[in-house]
Amino acid sequence: MTRSFRIGQIVPSSNTTMETEIPALLTARQTILPERFTFHSSRMRMKTVRKEELAAMDAQSDRCALELSDARMDVMGYACLVAIMSMGHGYHRTSSERLHQVTVSNGGPCPVVTSAGALCDALGVIGAKRVALVAPYMKPLTEMVVDYIQNEGYEVAIWRALEIPDNLEVGRHDPAKLPGIVSEMNVGDVDAIILSACVQMPSLPSVGLVEAMTGKPVITAAISTTYAMLKELGLERRVPGAGALLSGAY
Repeated sequence: MTRSFRIGQIVPSSNTTMETEIPALLTARQTILPERFTFHSSRMRMKTVRKEELAAMDAQSDRCALELSDARMDVMGYACLVAIMSMGHGYHRTSSERLHQVTVSNGGPCPVVTSAGALCDALGVIGAKRVALVAPYMKPLTEMVVDYIQNEGYEVAIWRALEIPDNLEVGRHDPAKLPGIVSEMNVGDVDAIILSACVQMPSLPSVGLVEAMTGKPVITAAISTTYAMLKELGLERRVPGAGALLSGAY
């Protein structure tokens, strides 16, 4: 019998991308591997990507984990990278453990991964030390993301902030623009490219193109989160057309 897994996502209320890209990735996986997935979400209020609003949003994550655990998820993903990183160095570990304990207390124990932790872990998986990064945030928030990643032991050698404050507009950013943005960056001496350091900025259609263009492995917040979820589920981390991390090589 083919097993089906319930994928829970804790998402900002204005996020429109994570519920598109994670299902797209896992649905693509279904074309080559037997497992099946269903997708379920709970939302935290957030409209503008500002530090104060992000902190208020994060305070709602316990409620979301509780709601999702009522439906007995197999794994959950906290789908807001910058909210986690804005709470201080290493906060992804604190958040994952606290939200897991929420599910335990509700009688539905479930592992919880964060897009922030997944992205940092993915760099270690592919053996990257120096990276290039593209983010939609204003410069101060992008600098905070860069600092968080560097605190995890990776050098962000070059980065680009697209400075889009409204979260809905981030979700409307055309992924076809990303190869051109990367072409303007000096990525010759980096080990990998973080094409979207944000779960809301669409990027999947351009991952393969940027890998071919640069010869570098390309990861995104969504791809990294998918890898982390599959790892927690004990499933093969392979998705067609999803870049080096999910090629099956790792």
